[in-house]
Amino acid sequence: MKVRSLIKSALYPLYERRILANLDLKKTPHHIGVILDGNRRWAKENPSLSGDTSSARGHRAGANKIIELLGWCEETEISVVTLWLLSSDNLKRPDAELASLFAIIEETVTQLGSTGRWKIKPVGAFELLPPQLRQTLKEVEAKSSNVGGITVNVAIGYGGRLEIVDAVKRYIADSASGGKGSEQIARDLTIETIDQFLYTAGQPDPELVIRTSGEQRLGGFLLWQSHQSEFYFCEAYWPDFRRVDFLRALRSYSMRERRFGR
Repeated sequence: MKVRSLIKSALYPLYERRILANLDLKKTPHHIGVILDGNRRWAKENPSLSGDTSSARGHRAGANKIIELLGWCEETEISVVTLWLLSSDNLKRPDAELASLFAIIEETVTQLGSTGRWKIKPVGAFELLPPQLRQTLKEVEAKSSNVGGITVNVAIGYGGRLEIVDAVKRYIADSASGGKGSEQIARDLTIETIDQFLYTAGQPDPELVIRTSGEQRLGGFLLWQSHQSEFYFCEAYWPDFRRVDFLRALRSYSMRERRFGR
């Protein structure tokens, strides 16, 4: 078994280079969304030498994978990445787990910003988050606003239905402040006007959404924006997600014929 594992480890870099060499970057997505799923299950199935199977260990292992992923995205000329770090539903978890998770997320976002390689844009219902985390997100976004690299949307306290409700509320408030009445506001409400008030306003919709851990559902991720997205479901838990898995996802996407209803 150990010999087989060593052989695989030696062959995978060759396989990755082969996939990358045959990948037409003109057919790869501009924007990908990634549902980073499976951290807790990974921790339970991969205890540390001391027997640690805690959720915090899984979340930290998952956080450590993010910079690797963004490096792969740079390599394949992807310009926007949306990472779902914490859903609004996740906020129902026990306080002790949330406290640890908030700390890991804050540390991770700070680290991403400190590289100076990417423009960090937090998205989500920030009023649901602790004040300290909200402040950190605001500071990191401001410091990275002029960076010319990949735009990295970090979705924290995010829910797709919440985003749509927030967009409609902001549209109504903006229209009312401009002196419009209710009938005019209703007449002017279109798909395009909602687009302008989403968390990701001004960005291309994701062409590809990747979910790890084997779960085959979106759970409300980028609910509005993913109406024409392709989906790729990977069996690996997020901390085990490899470059070869990422390249396979891009290869799968590039081979699909996208008809857009035509």
